[in-house]
Amino acid sequence: MMRTKGGVLEEFSPGYYGICTVGGMLSAGSTHLAVTPLDVLKVNMQVNPIKYNSMASGLTTLWKEQGPSSLWRGWSGKLFGYGVQGGCKFGLYEYFKKLYSDVLGDYNRSFIYFLSSASAQVFADVALCPFEAVKVRVQTQPNFAKGLVDGFPILYRTEGLTGFYRGILPLWGRNLPFSMVMFSTFEHSVDLIYNQVLQKRREDCSRAQQLGVSCLAGYTAGAVGTVISNPADNVVASLYNRNSENVLQAVKNIGFANLFTRSLPVRIAIVGPVVTLQWFFYDTIKLLSGLPSSGGLNRRMEEANLST
Repeated sequence: MMRTKGGVLEEFSPGYYGICTVGGMLSAGSTHLAVTPLDVLKVNMQVNPIKYNSMASGLTTLWKEQGPSSLWRGWSGKLFGYGVQGGCKFGLYEYFKKLYSDVLGDYNRSFIYFLSSASAQVFADVALCPFEAVKVRVQTQPNFAKGLVDGFPILYRTEGLTGFYRGILPLWGRNLPFSMVMFSTFEHSVDLIYNQVLQKRREDCSRAQQLGVSCLAGYTAGAVGTVISNPADNVVASLYNRNSENVLQAVKNIGFANLFTRSLPVRIAIVGPVVTLQWFFYDTIKLLSGLPSSGGLNRRMEEANLST
């Protein structure tokens, strides 16, 4: 049974983590689904940069050669794969943040944010990896499969279980730095906005103000995290499409400078709004459930920090 306090769901109860998990699943799955056309373009720009050399020409080429439906190829992988990943990422982040703040006490906040997000992301990417493996192939190989339902058995027959996790290391290489930077940037941005801009406690702000803070901090966090994770994102696309057999070969084929620049504009166009909307939907669900909006450590540590 969920613990409640005064009829309101209590923080750090099993129900609290359940709400965070469901909120993360719904927010991540829906937002990633919405930007599927940009994701299709991004992956094709990474795999075939000569043919798809810009956002405008790339979209035009896909539309003309493969039809408008091609822009939604892989939508099921985006919806379900990133939904599962988002549930693990947000739910486990809240759990690990409470766990590590209790264990480490008044240790450096950034370290707790880094450690919590990294721990959550490891499990989230294990859940995402099979969906991502099928999605990338569906988006870049029109004859591979139509979606997850036929894509999973085809990939298993042709490559076995290893095919689903071929990209797990570069996926961690992409998402671990992104998640660590994104969550930490979000947390510090929230503190900065409340303390320096609004100069009000979260509890004294309206729901609209709290959601505004979440959106502003979320966009900042998404933009910073995108730049950090771009090299690994290019490696992931190359490995999944068998353009390279290992990470070192992928780096050599892509080129060191191109790791940082290839598909970066379209990734920023995708990730910034996606992360912003994720935090908006996630915190909306939390507020409607009677929980506080995101940001900050557990209350005991917050009080200790305020007293110092």
